[in-house]
This record gives sequence, C-alpha cells and structure tokens, in this order.
Amino acid sequence: MTDHRDVKRGRWSDHQVEQVIGRLLQVGVLIATAVVVVGAAGVLLQHGATPVSFHDFAGESSPWRTLGAVASGALHGEFPAIVQLGLVLLIATPVARVALTLGAFAAQKDRLYVLLTAVVLALLLYGLIWGRA
Repeated sequence: MTDHRDVKRGRWSDHQVEQVIGRLLQVGVLIATAVVVVGAAGVLLQHGATPVSFHDFAGESSPWRTLGAVASGALHGEFPAIVQLGLVLLIATPVARVALTLGAFAAQKDRLYVLLTAVVLALLLYGLIWGRA
C-alpha cells in the first residue's frame, strides 16, 4: 500500500522501485538481444557461405577487446563488433540495476543498504574493469 505522505514528498514506494528496476531489466535484455541479433544476421550474411574446416583450429585475436574498440567498430558497421556491443549491453544491464538500486536506497536515506549496495557495485565494477578472465 502506498503511503500518501511519501507520494507528497516525491519519494517512491518499494513497489514503485521494484517496478522500475524490473522494467530496466526487461528493456536492457530486449535491447541487448536486438543488437546481438542484428550483428549475428550481418555476420551470417557476410560469412555464412564461407566453407568451414574443422580439421585445423587456428584461434584469432579479436580487435574488439576494449569498450572503445567495440563502440568504434559498431559505429563503423562492423558486424562482429555489433555482436560484442550486444554482449556488453547484456552484461551492463544487471550492473545498471545495482546502480539504480543504490540511487533508490540513497533517496530513501537507508544508510545500511546504501553502504551494502555501494560495496556490491564497487566489486562488480572492479571485476569488470580490472578483473582477469
């Protein structure tokens, strides 16, 4: 039940925060999926008829190993970079959820959850930026 005092103060109820976060996750996954599908379709159109040899496997280094390179490649219409961009968006979606949750807890002035969520966000960002796979 919504507390009318919170609405008058411009504060969101827990239910409203949950709805916004749920919508963020839905939209993020849908956008990421659409970007991956566009990139994959382009890759198939360009290279789908190329014969494949499974006798010798030769790994290739990817030129799209940084966010800047992925963005630049996607802007230039390079389909493998567009697929990578979709995967980056998919990974960024739950991170954005944690950041949005942090903002919601800060707006509610819930210090304990702000601290805990900030630690989780810091660990996520550390792992994404400096972590090794």
